[in-house]
Amino acid sequence: MPQHGPRRDDECLPSMPSPPSEQPQHDDQLALFGPLQRARIPAELWQSWLDDPAVVARFEAKRYRRSEQTCWIWAAGISSTGHGTFRAASLPGRSRRGTVPAHLFAYQLEHGVIPRLGWSGADDPCLCHRCDEAGCVNPAHLRLGTNAENRAEWARRHRNPHGPLADLRGAAGRARAVAAAIRAGITAGDTADQIERRIREAQTAGAPLTLW
Repeated sequence: MPQHGPRRDDECLPSMPSPPSEQPQHDDQLALFGPLQRARIPAELWQSWLDDPAVVARFEAKRYRRSEQTCWIWAAGISSTGHGTFRAASLPGRSRRGTVPAHLFAYQLEHGVIPRLGWSGADDPCLCHRCDEAGCVNPAHLRLGTNAENRAEWARRHRNPHGPLADLRGAAGRARAVAAAIRAGITAGDTADQIERRIREAQTAGAPLTLW
């Protein structure tokens, strides 16, 4: 399978047009990405991104949609945890406050900005992947929960040799391999069925050896 180097956050999928750039805005309030990851992003700023057609178009250009039941794979930048990264805006200063987890953007695009009222500082809200695919950005596969719930789900499911959490490459290695397979298929002009085969091959390449 063709290999690709690291992909920049601002790149679109091959053969897809680059949407127009947008003007960033900024403010300050706590919003949570997922387990143990925080950023100073206000609800107002989140809403401005979600309402901006140019920002949403750039997001969609990096998300590989499939059927409603399957994972929609993030085909651009992948973090060390295996989650997609999306540069929603370039904000002033040295921080990367404008770079957010792709699954968080996908969930809020579908359901609205996640409210922080009612959550304790010790157990902040996070997004749990029902599918266990860190690179999935299908909002139907995401649910709002807590870090404790997310850790408990991982403890219950990571020993399943046939599940994504057992991948020997780790979450980041798996997500990057699947994203690279999709990009390779699009570049080669593959059909949707051919890209599906690439995805399955990339997913099974990291499966542990079993006796059954």
